[in-house]
Amino acid sequence: MIVIDDVKQGSDSWFKLKLGIPGSSSFDKIITTTGAISKQRTDYLYKLSAEILTGNHEETYQSAAMTEGLNREDESRALYEMITDTTVQQVGVIFKDEQRRFLCSPDGIVNNEWGFEMKNVLPKTQVGYLMGNKLPTQYICQVQGSLLVTGFDRWDFFSYSPGLKPLIIKVERDENFIGKLAPALDDFCLELAILVNKLKAM
Repeated sequence: MIVIDDVKQGSDSWFKLKLGIPGSSSFDKIITTTGAISKQRTDYLYKLSAEILTGNHEETYQSAAMTEGLNREDESRALYEMITDTTVQQVGVIFKDEQRRFLCSPDGIVNNEWGFEMKNVLPKTQVGYLMGNKLPTQYICQVQGSLLVTGFDRWDFFSYSPGLKPLIIKVERDENFIGKLAPALDDFCLELAILVNKLKAM
């Protein structure tokens, strides 16, 4: 894997590195948790092709809750480090290999042994996560995709909402799902390249 840790997530340099490249947080737009093709695949394909051709990333809506979550990231990371007695290394982007066809942008790497994904959520959401006590379904593609990109065997999912118990879920590789995700990514990246070339020729 190729780790690029000298760019700050959310910065112009970070967006430039990610421009037009499938990222693990959007792998669910390519494939579902059951291995089926996502209904969002075509829209995501068009979005990334537009980014490549225009050199601009598509702005996304950020709610007040999302902004508050971003503001609590340092607090949450410090809490995880205290609970687990570890140090989280912040990184910008991780590519699987030199081809740089797809990537992940984790919230950190722990001891260079496993990945870290944190979610600062609303109280009602945290209650639901605590009751479920497992990796929420909507993050399966992201986490398993990050395991595919990095080659790690473990990923810690951490969710937090002030006043409630934090949740740490240790997620292991699901080789069956990764076996479906990897070729789906290959097909998507190939189709993306073909589409971009076709648009350039118009």
